[in-house]
Amino acid sequence: MGAEPRTIAELGRAFRGREVTSSSVTEECLRRIDERNPDINAFITVLAENARAQAQDADRELAAGLDRGPLHGVPISLKDLFDLEGTPTTAASRVRAGHIATSDAVTVRRLRAAGAVIVGKTNLHEFALGTTNEESAYGPVKHPLDPSRSAGGSSGGSAASVLAGMAFASIGTDTGGSIRIPAAACGLVGLKPALGEIDATGVVPLSSTLDHVGPLCRSVEDAAIVFEVLKGTRPSPLDARSHEPAARAPAEPARLRVAVLGGYFTALLDSEVAASFERTCGRLRDAGVTVTDAAIPHAADISAVYLHIALAEAAAYHAATLDTRASDYTMPVRLRLEMGRSILAEDYVRALRGRDVLRQEVDCALESVDALLLPGLAVPATVLGKDTVRIGDRDEPVRNIMLRQTQLFNITGHPAITLPCGTTRGGLPISAQLVGMHTPDLLCVAATLEPSITTHA
Repeated sequence: MGAEPRTIAELGRAFRGREVTSSSVTEECLRRIDERNPDINAFITVLAENARAQAQDADRELAAGLDRGPLHGVPISLKDLFDLEGTPTTAASRVRAGHIATSDAVTVRRLRAAGAVIVGKTNLHEFALGTTNEESAYGPVKHPLDPSRSAGGSSGGSAASVLAGMAFASIGTDTGGSIRIPAAACGLVGLKPALGEIDATGVVPLSSTLDHVGPLCRSVEDAAIVFEVLKGTRPSPLDARSHEPAARAPAEPARLRVAVLGGYFTALLDSEVAASFERTCGRLRDAGVTVTDAAIPHAADISAVYLHIALAEAAAYHAATLDTRASDYTMPVRLRLEMGRSILAEDYVRALRGRDVLRQEVDCALESVDALLLPGLAVPATVLGKDTVRIGDRDEPVRNIMLRQTQLFNITGHPAITLPCGTTRGGLPISAQLVGMHTPDLLCVAATLEPSITTHA
């Protein structure tokens, strides 16, 4: 948006300084949607007239002294898994053709109460069961920086909408990395809060014990702002005493200790990702951060544990429509759901026990440090239509390699956040990931380290 505000925090200051209005900013977002959506396919449903009306209401309220907080008047988008009353919730699938939501999801009610302007609902990998956003009844989402590449998934439309300036933040879901993967691919901040912190009522599920709700945005400060609203812990909309995010950053990076997760998490990395991650570790050391090493002893079991939980739970949710409307699914998604139906109860229970082991191992790795550090994504944004990606002298399945850095923390429920840490020679974003014990503390650590991590992003 040129010299105009780029972050929610900047926009809030501009609103309250009477430099811009919600109406003017919303109109600019809608203009960008009109201009770019035909090419990148980020949105399934655009709510232009509703957004204009919400923006006008926000302007009137702010002018009258009613301040609902830092999201008041801010244009945001919603992944099309969230119920928005009177609007289709498509989940990017023909299976849900004709569905109209009769009430708002809990998170949507909280966004409305905070005065957010909802500009539309974004495209996704069908039912969130994929990492590239290619398998959608509405076509693939294309990366705003390179339309030949994926914006990541499953919240690919959400990431593309923010990167392309169509919204200042988007609300996504993360079951194996579906917030962090597209945020990393698009050079954004993606926050997966701790399991259960954000109410998922009114959100189409994928895996009931692995699903998380969180924001994709441009800064850690913005992530903290949106997190507080989604969690429902902000002051009453009528209480304008404090609109600062709850997370506060320590004054000095030298007070922090981070442990780099090696082994499994660095064994298969694109060469440019590996080099950028090493430079990031070096910048943190230069800033005074104590950088140590850590490992997850049973990391080799992550994929098996994840698949036996996620696919079994997804198949249970989809059982009725798999029986009656199987042909309405995209074929790859249907096949993955059918795989879930073949998982034995004993395998599911064994995976739950494996989850307990992995959770304990992450807890142990965090015992003496403030956060764990690892790459956010093993590869840059992948080429659309390719099932494999080259790493060194090996061809790796795209889906497996994209989940490799993220799915552990859905299994264990620990909060995790991705931050941009560099770019490839071709200008594609590279990302680092921080993991902690508690979301407010993790946001605090991320805010402190953000200048060092993103200095050369």
